[in-house]
Amino acid sequence: MSRNEAVQAIITGIELMGELSEKGYDLAATGEMGIGNTTTSSAVAALLLKQDPTHLTGRGAGLNDAGLRQKRKVIQEAVARYSPNCRDEIDILSAVGGFDLAGMTGIFLGGAIYRIPVLLDGFISAVAALLAERIYPGCRDFMIASHVSAEPAGRILLEELELSPLIQAGMCLGEGTGAIAAVPLLQMAADVYGTMSSFEDIEIEAYKPMEDPS
Repeated sequence: MSRNEAVQAIITGIELMGELSEKGYDLAATGEMGIGNTTTSSAVAALLLKQDPTHLTGRGAGLNDAGLRQKRKVIQEAVARYSPNCRDEIDILSAVGGFDLAGMTGIFLGGAIYRIPVLLDGFISAVAALLAERIYPGCRDFMIASHVSAEPAGRILLEELELSPLIQAGMCLGEGTGAIAAVPLLQMAADVYGTMSSFEDIEIEAYKPMEDPS
């Protein structure tokens, strides 16, 4: 896509978060449905992380060995071709990304703008999240990692974002599955934080850390 198209797709994501804010939403979840988008995501990740795409690229929806070799070859060729002309994250996105990544990048940026936490869901949304963080440093404060993808770059991306996943179940999927699975955990945490009795409430002496004998 052109640089202008990439920017417009990002703006579309930001505007969607603005609409959700007006409707009173206080949490958003990302997800995607597609075939082939782990290829574009791996290419973007390789350029963002400045790492060999071979180490970042997995089987996606279930490629066999031959398919994985071809996928890695295509990504390596794309990275070699476009990296010299990529001045910033928008260039990377427009050169080897897709509209799905651009829109989700806008969602994460919009989360920071409108102060709505956004749940990551796996590898592809983590790439979009890193794009957003690189474009607007600090917006990761409004990101929550639902799970760590089994794709090779899954954990690397979360470490780069300094985010800890709520779920570690070896999942290798998107579609919002992990994000939705994390919602009950967040609700439980909020309930515990907001409604659990304190030691004082139930008349129990509060725990005091033991002093160091030295």
